[in-house]
Amino acid sequence: MDYYLFWYLAIFSALINVMITIFIIRELQKRGVKINFFLLRLLIPKYVHQYKKMTLEETGSVGKLFFWWIVSINLTWILFIIGLVLKV
Repeated sequence: MDYYLFWYLAIFSALINVMITIFIIRELQKRGVKINFFLLRLLIPKYVHQYKKMTLEETGSVGKLFFWWIVSINLTWILFIIGLVLKV
C-alpha cells in the first residue's frame, strides 16, 4: 500500500511539469517563437532548451522555469520508479 503514495506524488509532480511546460510555451510565444501544437509532445525538450538559450542570451542567466522543469520531470521518474520497486 505504501507504493501508492509514491505513485500519487509522481502524478502530482507530472502535473506540475505540465504546468511549467505551459508557462515555458507561453514565454516562447511572447518572444515570437512559432509553436507546433500538433507535435508538441515530441518537441517539448526542444522548446525547453530553446527557452534556456533565449533566457541565457537575454539576461545572462538561465530562466527559473528551466530548472523547475528539469527538477519536476526527474522527480516524476524517481517517484514512479520507487513506487514500482516497492510494489515488487
